[in-house]
Amino acid sequence: MANIIALGLHHDNQWNLNILQSVWGDSYLRQVIWFTFAQAIASTALTIAIGFPIAYLLARYKFPLHGFINGLVTVPFVLPTVVVAVAFLVLLRPDGWAGGLLGGWWGASPPDLRGTLAAVLMAHVFYNVSVVVRIVGGLLDQLDPAIEDAAAVLGANKWNIFTKVTLPLVRPALISAALVVFLFTFTSFGVVLFLGGPGNSTLEVEIHRQTALLLNLPVAAALSISQLVMVAVLATISLKQQRGAAVEQPLVGGRAGARQRVASTIGERSVVLGMILVSLGFFGAPLLAMVLRSLRSGSTVFTLEWYRRLFGPSSTVLGRSAIEAVWNSLQFAAVATVVAVVVGLSASFVIVRGPEIWRRWFEVLLLLPLGVSAVTVGFGFIVGLDEPPLNLRNSWWLIPMAQALVSTPFVVRVLVPVLASIESRIHEAAAVLGASPLRTLWEVDLPLIGRAVGLAAGFAFAMSLGEFGATVFIARADTVTVPVAIMRLLGLPGASNYGQAMALSSILMALTFSSMLVVSKIRLPQVSA
Repeated sequence: MANIIALGLHHDNQWNLNILQSVWGDSYLRQVIWFTFAQAIASTALTIAIGFPIAYLLARYKFPLHGFINGLVTVPFVLPTVVVAVAFLVLLRPDGWAGGLLGGWWGASPPDLRGTLAAVLMAHVFYNVSVVVRIVGGLLDQLDPAIEDAAAVLGANKWNIFTKVTLPLVRPALISAALVVFLFTFTSFGVVLFLGGPGNSTLEVEIHRQTALLLNLPVAAALSISQLVMVAVLATISLKQQRGAAVEQPLVGGRAGARQRVASTIGERSVVLGMILVSLGFFGAPLLAMVLRSLRSGSTVFTLEWYRRLFGPSSTVLGRSAIEAVWNSLQFAAVATVVAVVVGLSASFVIVRGPEIWRRWFEVLLLLPLGVSAVTVGFGFIVGLDEPPLNLRNSWWLIPMAQALVSTPFVVRVLVPVLASIESRIHEAAAVLGASPLRTLWEVDLPLIGRAVGLAAGFAFAMSLGEFGATVFIARADTVTVPVAIMRLLGLPGASNYGQAMALSSILMALTFSSMLVVSKIRLPQVSA
């Protein structure tokens, strides 16, 4: 970022900061900033309103399709934005599935939702519900059931237990999830670019327009600086709220923490059934449309033609085999996951138990990658790592490093609320019994947070598989990944390229879905105080 800012604001050996005043004095750019805030706030509120009930029901109830629904709500978040945007464009056409449904309700020509704020909000909710499910669900999964059981024994009904016991205990995770969703929607690029239309531009879209179309780097840099400052201020306020809401509580690991049961009353069954139907409809429809499109060629409804062309002996993805792109994606994602988990876990311990004087700044610093678009991160890697002693521009490691940088803040956001909830008396008891800090970490902390670490690792792996914004800047011809190959296929004319892009998108979705299913099966032995 320092290099990008210097490129935009430092000319002729002097800094030109007057551009910041001109940006904030421009009525059009102020309108862009206002819309960026408004759509991010609305997207966050809708995502929490839909995501929290899903996270709660997934954590507390057993039902058919539990694993499938759990993976289904996660897959959209790691799909390339361009693929999801195209899927929503198909759905929201007047003659699409959504158009047909709305037309049936109104009995007249359905509205065209493309290019509207409604389309942007739907796509943002589609993307980010998984953030709420993973972060809030990770803590819900490890709450000690004895707390709620005690409230029930004392005469509290289910509503009072939920509002006065469960909700306060998961409030730090809710704030953490809301912060991540807000930052993601605040810096949204692909969704707004494809679905927002010309009248709904965000800061990210405007930065892209100023850089790529108008070649006005000073204004783009000024907008980037403004965005960073706003993100840092908002992150600081939110983290303060999160720390204030943190409550030490007993956590459990393994199966006991899941506390899933079968819905027994008609009301519970209706709520669970409603959640299943909403999840299948809202999250499944765009993905199903994409899969069906990958199996259709002209008037032929079902064909594997596009898959055969992808993996046939003479077929290539822009000069490289599709198999090579899949292998590259798996390698990069595996390495990025290891780096993200090691760095994220270490950082989480520092944030929760490090010296007070600098851990807050450290936490804000780790959140900054969330406030900077992945495109900017990739561009920054190219600009900042192309000179000795860190000349990594042609290095194989550059892609997993960029992917790890993008996914590490999510690992931290998953682990910090869980670590902060571990009771201090457990560590005090371990110390009294003579356990060293390292042994306490190994035999107490890690088993307690093992489930959350597994979830964070699965999240990081899935995110790295679908990472697009940073990778598209630094991928070479021999290191092309699946998302980059999809983007390049979509940029080529012809039904064959579009069909292969849909087929490759379906393969990426299957890989992501499989990885999340494997993670959901990870269970560690229970440890309690």
